[in-house]
Amino acid sequence: MLNTRIHPLVLIIYFITFLLVSYTRNAQGQARAGQPLDAKQKSIVTMAAFTAKGDLPQLNQALQAALDQGLTINEAKEVLVHLYAYCGFPRSLQGINTLMAVIEARKARGINDKVGKEATPKPDSGNKYERGKKVLATLTGRPETGPKTGYAAFSPEIEVFLKEHLFADIFERDILSYAERELATISALASLGGVEPMLRSHLSIGLHLGFTELQLQQIFPLIKSSVGKKEAEAGKQVFAEVIKSRKK
Repeated sequence: MLNTRIHPLVLIIYFITFLLVSYTRNAQGQARAGQPLDAKQKSIVTMAAFTAKGDLPQLNQALQAALDQGLTINEAKEVLVHLYAYCGFPRSLQGINTLMAVIEARKARGINDKVGKEATPKPDSGNKYERGKKVLATLTGRPETGPKTGYAAFSPEIEVFLKEHLFADIFERDILSYAERELATISALASLGGVEPMLRSHLSIGLHLGFTELQLQQIFPLIKSSVGKKEAEAGKQVFAEVIKSRKK
């Protein structure tokens, strides 16, 4: 009969190898978490900033840089689609028109950018409101409980629109990750100004999704160079308040 027993020394080697692999993976994960924003993430920040402000010449340059950095056409387009929820259809549509012009100009120069994946179709089954509610709980880390308050109590219809459309229809589209969507959202809100409560909420979501303080702090120099010092300083102040409140 064939002897299937494994020598104890072999088991020890397997165990040590497993520990080393696990340690390496954990260390790499921590290193990634501590890394600055990468080129793709910075591209999303600048695209969102220029879209929110309606600076189409600068958006043109930012879109070209984003495509050069490896964003697919569908990823760039998805950033612009996502932003209509935060800065309106006019800004979003102008951004999409600018992207179309950029793509055509690049084709004329012999540059064929990668189209990228389409959003995975979502089944019609399931309560859209509950799906959106679940996505929001994932983003914030706080399941919704208790009676409605604030705007949700005063205007229940817009609370339904937020859950069903923003957090279900839009956030469920898997062309961008939740984290990438939050980068675009934070940048747009900081660039718009005057929406500090919403910016505060989304900065908190960014931290919950795994961005470090260092990574989110890097947004504001990009806002300063693309939009202006006033907007960047206001955003930094809001972020300082978020960090202070989390340390209490």
